[in-house]
Amino acid sequence: MRRRTGPAPARTEPWHPCAWQLQSLLLAYPDEEFPERLALARRAAPTLPDRVRAPLLRFTGHAEHTPAGELAAAYVATFDHRRRCCPYLTYYAHGDTRRRGVALLRLKQTYAAAGLRLADDELPDHLAVVLEFAAAEPATGRRLLTEHRAGLELLRLALRAEDSPWTAVLESVSATLPPLKGDEQRAVARLAAEGPPEEQVGLAPYTPPQFMPGPAGGPR
Repeated sequence: MRRRTGPAPARTEPWHPCAWQLQSLLLAYPDEEFPERLALARRAAPTLPDRVRAPLLRFTGHAEHTPAGELAAAYVATFDHRRRCCPYLTYYAHGDTRRRGVALLRLKQTYAAAGLRLADDELPDHLAVVLEFAAAEPATGRRLLTEHRAGLELLRLALRAEDSPWTAVLESVSATLPPLKGDEQRAVARLAAEGPPEEQVGLAPYTPPQFMPGPAGGPR
């Protein structure tokens, strides 16, 4: 009899690290170095498949024609002041509960095992951080992104509802991952209807202070 095995791990493509690195750069706060990141994205994007490249170029086109102060203000208004547009992936699965503290710690341990150390002001579940890690460790990074597929889709839908230019970057991220399956579609529907779990205690005992979200979710 043939022994049954588990599902084969999702395959990464040679272009995945480039895509994830560019997406990470574009999802970071648009500071004084952002024009350089935009220029890099515009140069590198043509090497990617159209479904990944086209939304990235839509975003870079918008950002290049938007005053720096206006773009920065839009970023803060979108990601720091709208809970439904939260860029911290464990929030969608665990909300502000004890389990989120455990998830943050496990992410930190995964990064440390691969030799990646975060700055003291970086939370490990910020989408830009996860994408940066995926660019360096594609197999593990793809697994992490796929585990948070429902949250990523909910974030994409929330950004689209806000008519946010960062919707295009999330579309590009989604194009690097497998399509949503039935269970994932149901998870998205549940999250959209009910929101993340609520429990306003429990992060502190499980997570070092530097990985605790601030009032607006923490910096990136």
